[in-house]
Amino acid sequence: MTSSGTARRPALILAALALAQLIIALDYSIVFVALPDIGEGVGFSGQQLQWVIGAYAVAFGGFLLLGGRLADLLGRRRMFLTGLALYAIASVAGGLATTPGVLVGARAVQGIGGALLAPATLSLLTTTFEEGRERNRALGIWGATGSSGMVVGSLLGGVLTQAFGWEATFYVNVPLAVGVGLLGLRVLPVDPAVERRQGFDLPGGISVTAGALLLVFGLVQGPEAGWTDPVTLISFVAAAALIVAFVVIESRTADPLVPLKVFSYKSLRLGSMITFMFMATFGASAYFLTLALQTVRDWNALSTGLAFILPCACVLVGSVIGGKLSTAIGVRGTLVLGLVVGAIGTALFAAFLGDGSTYAQMTPGIIVFSLAQGVIWTAMFSAATAGVEEELQGLASGLATSGQQVGAAVGLAVLVAVSNAAAGSDLTPAGLSDGLQAATYTSAVLILLTVGLALALNKQPRAAQAEPPAQSVADALPAEPAVQTEKV
Repeated sequence: MTSSGTARRPALILAALALAQLIIALDYSIVFVALPDIGEGVGFSGQQLQWVIGAYAVAFGGFLLLGGRLADLLGRRRMFLTGLALYAIASVAGGLATTPGVLVGARAVQGIGGALLAPATLSLLTTTFEEGRERNRALGIWGATGSSGMVVGSLLGGVLTQAFGWEATFYVNVPLAVGVGLLGLRVLPVDPAVERRQGFDLPGGISVTAGALLLVFGLVQGPEAGWTDPVTLISFVAAAALIVAFVVIESRTADPLVPLKVFSYKSLRLGSMITFMFMATFGASAYFLTLALQTVRDWNALSTGLAFILPCACVLVGSVIGGKLSTAIGVRGTLVLGLVVGAIGTALFAAFLGDGSTYAQMTPGIIVFSLAQGVIWTAMFSAATAGVEEELQGLASGLATSGQQVGAAVGLAVLVAVSNAAAGSDLTPAGLSDGLQAATYTSAVLILLTVGLALALNKQPRAAQAEPPAQSVADALPAEPAVQTEKV
């Protein structure tokens, strides 16, 4: 029989990791509803305003591989606490910002904090909870907080902006980060001493980080400035040169920052691509719903935020359904079903984005794609990270999360470009609605194409029905199957 103290500790560890994941997801979307107020209060132009989102995503995506490997080499607990500290400091700077440059810089530092925190959080989970039923239950809670956090961010952003001004969307991170940090200090296992013989691959770290930053910057900048713009082209050429240099460095150094063998895991490769497509499509839905309500229908920030209660609740329900589906049909089947249903829901949502449609008419589509979003979230990370050896879990988590963050930046930029092209110079509610519909239909098509990636995953066996529940995780949580990953 497990003692009460021992039983509580894994629950507290899981609480710290889940709350950290909530902060990461929250920070991506909390500024969506506040964007009009930020633009007016700080003096952003229409083109600059996109970088309130883009700066966070570019920095997050650019530093993720480095952050993941640092978690393995220097300690997951250390990187967990460092990431939270950066979130808190950058959030204070963002709330105090009076110029676009300072605000964008603060968002970039928040992104760096996320790049350190996210892989540390996921790798702490996968190394703390034994692979199988216990880990899958923990992933169920972690996934629910992450997938719902993107929607909760829009709800919270609306309420805070209306009540206290846009600055509150930054300041709210400070008590959250401090509270989670104190909990982490108390319950997370102390990192083992760093081996002195383990060298730090500084050239590899610089080349992969600079290459990733330039690649994501070019992908975000391209739709707005043009793919043949000199800045865009230079970014791509420099990124390619740095990534080639990184591969050469890693193949020759005795202590590589990113051992190339990690790319031999098929599920990790495919899972990272699925997380990319998930955030490029589902991740942009909150942005377009915000525009549909605020810009087209002239809703205020509070009303828009309250409208996100529905998708938030549906995402949470979807996470429970996803756990049960994974037990019944496996992770691959769950991903395929979730993506197909998500594409249908997104198309249904797009059909009622016209300026004459009401929120009630949008509701069926919102319900369907939000349920699918919850179903997919945990399954895609479970598929990406399972089967990877423990000493590479931080790096694997960084790769999987890289797909998510790069997808968020690229997807939003591309879909905004589609929306602007469809709307053209027509800035009336009807013209703007045409643009939103075109972008959302495009998102539905991309979701459907992602089914091919899910089908390419190895088929996993169902979880053993007779396996006893783990004592260290709440029995009420939905169970998911253990995922077996093959190297190829």
